[in-house]
Amino acid sequence: MKYLLIPVSAAFLLFSCGGSEEVEGATAQSGEIKSAIDASEELSPEAKKQLAEERKRIAEEEKKLEATLTSMTFDKEMHDFGDVEAETDVTTQFTVTNTGKRPLVIENVSASCGCTTPKKPEKPIAPGASDVIEVKFKSKPGQMNEITKTVTVTANTKEKTHQLKIRAFVKG
Repeated sequence: MKYLLIPVSAAFLLFSCGGSEEVEGATAQSGEIKSAIDASEELSPEAKKQLAEERKRIAEEEKKLEATLTSMTFDKEMHDFGDVEAETDVTTQFTVTNTGKRPLVIENVSASCGCTTPKKPEKPIAPGASDVIEVKFKSKPGQMNEITKTVTVTANTKEKTHQLKIRAFVKG
């Protein structure tokens, strides 16, 4: 039995610990995988034409998308309510200004918690104009001490989403 075990062990060590092995386009050396596919092969004229057409289509779509985008700024990105009594409503407003050349459309505003209720402008904001995002906070029963919540604003801007924060110290 031990005469059979030694050759089998030697073969296992040979295949698992060293050397290299090439199998259909891949080379394995000491646990690494290397591709043997040559990326410099010439494309057929038809494939080159299809690739050029696809690149042109993508560039046109990006140009159309950029034509609809604008930019915006906020008067503040964080509001601190300070100390608030438990389970009472407090409200703040974030002023958003369209700093771009296209109408600003606030598509959505969402809060990180049910205790925070944001309200977005319903109409597009003209270039140079401003509007407000109203954020109401009401702590839930048992929600005490420092609370920080996030409001995510989604709009037709290059950076699709923007984060606003509110903070409160809830005391009982």
